Amino acid sequence: AFRNNAPDHITASTLVFSSDLQQVALLFHPKFDRWLQMGGHCEPNDDSLHAAAAREAHEECGIADLLVDPEPVCLSRHRVKCWPGGHHFDVQFAAVAPSDAVLECSDESTDLRWFDLAEVPKISDESVVALLAGAQQRFAQTN
Repeated sequence: AFRNNAPDHITASTLVFSSDLQQVALLFHPKFDRWLQMGGHCEPNDDSLHAAAAREAHEECGIADLLVDPEPVCLSRHRVKCWPGGHHFDVQFAAVAPSDAVLECSDESTDLRWFDLAEVPKISDESVVALLAGAQQRFAQTN
């Protein structure tokens, strides 16, 4: 699952929703030149993919008290630049931020902000749009 398992390896990511579920936090990822959910490579001290997703989300958006759904929403396979010809098998989760959440951009990104749900297809890619749709369906089933 770790980065040195090349060329293909597992990553974990989290789409962070505002407390009212009307916005999502996306970061601008310079390596991919697009707005994406928080996420990254698994680390040796992550005891599960859920833990890796929660850690990455906290590191990249600065929100400590995220409620990360323990069940993955989607699995995405995409080409990456960390290994020639490699792919990430990204296990994607959804989380809800507390109502007083304040975004803090990490050093790994150049920008981080909240977007209305309708904006996501205009500024991101099909994997984020699919994750958004899957998470919305999950939230509709639990409410």
